[in-house]
Amino acid sequence: MKRSLVSVLLALLFCACSLTGWARSILIPMDEQQANHLKAYGVAYFVLKADSEVEWLLNYRGGSFMLPYTAAFDTECRVRGVTTTVISDAEAAQIRQQLANPDLNADVVKLVKAAKIVVYSPIKVSAAEFENTDAVLLVLNYAEIPYEVVYDEEILKGDLPKYDWLHLHHEDFTGQFGRNMHRMSVDDIKAQETIASKYGFGKVSQMKLAVARRIKDFLAGGGYLFAMCSGAETFDIALAAEGVDIVSSQFDGDAADADAQSKLDFNKTVAFHNFVLEGEGGYRGNSSFSDINSTVSRGWDSPSGFFELFGFSAKWDVIPAMLTQNHEHIIKEFHGQTTAFRKTAVKSNVLVMGESKTSDRYIYGELGRGQWTFYGGHDPEGIRGNFRTPTDLNLHPHSPGYRLILNNVLFPSARKKKRKT
Repeated sequence: MKRSLVSVLLALLFCACSLTGWARSILIPMDEQQANHLKAYGVAYFVLKADSEVEWLLNYRGGSFMLPYTAAFDTECRVRGVTTTVISDAEAAQIRQQLANPDLNADVVKLVKAAKIVVYSPIKVSAAEFENTDAVLLVLNYAEIPYEVVYDEEILKGDLPKYDWLHLHHEDFTGQFGRNMHRMSVDDIKAQETIASKYGFGKVSQMKLAVARRIKDFLAGGGYLFAMCSGAETFDIALAAEGVDIVSSQFDGDAADADAQSKLDFNKTVAFHNFVLEGEGGYRGNSSFSDINSTVSRGWDSPSGFFELFGFSAKWDVIPAMLTQNHEHIIKEFHGQTTAFRKTAVKSNVLVMGESKTSDRYIYGELGRGQWTFYGGHDPEGIRGNFRTPTDLNLHPHSPGYRLILNNVLFPSARKKKRKT
């Protein structure tokens, strides 16, 4: 009887030790077994905010995460509906050893801090209803990742160095109010004109150029820039057109320079060159900016309907490997004011990470001490032509297109190795 009691006590003690002393890591799988891929990124950010580290297991089960075990982290995963497995120190060490195999295209990257995230958006100054469908705002809110919002005034005041990561979406840095008067309300336009006047600019286009130059300085100084849709295209157009009037009279009261095209300076741009500005009248009634957008003449990137992520070496090309982690590598195309990037408009020093048969969709580059990613399209799960109805991400918790956005959110948290190619 005593022997039986001792055996039971030893068994209970063994189980207790397994749960406390030996069960030291939480594995968050990011393959098809994951119940909510998007919320998993929010958990990783939560752990970083708690001054703990996260191990990103590149090319292991869809780019899984491994966290130190605490009751608080375990609870957070459960509350957010994220699939996890609690593993022992020995099992965690075995995974690390497996991924260190030089013959395996996998690696472990440590995420060591929570990047301070800021979104450039007119919601800072006006109702800006169109911003309700900003994919980055949607997914940051859904994943419960905190962020701040700035607009032109904060950037002109010099606030950008406070942050690590900046997002631009369907903004127009050329000062043409989106070249589509349905996109901005009278209040939106008035808010921009007020800021321009306050800071001594005669035109909104002049203010937007100053903002674009501040953003470029932020990038060169070591910041991380993530841009989607027209934010990516017009950022470079504004930089190329410095000192040149490219804005027609319908937007600023005087005519554009008739020789504007020949005066563009592509040495000032970040990602694009050799592009042609859209003339007055434009495609579909003044809604396109240039032929950077490969869909200007077609309106949709047919016939494939999908674009493909490239595979990168997790050990040698760790930066693009992080940015392309996914459980799917064939991504559904999605529309936007700038849907995709014409291949011949992308500079040769830019790394293409995802492409369709006819265009580049997902590109990366470096400037000074900083890095940037441009992602074509408006909303990875949006309905073509419907830019005013926000996507309900509760219906898309596994979206591979949205995962690419969240890869970029976590990217500045890594100790990055220099890319070989």
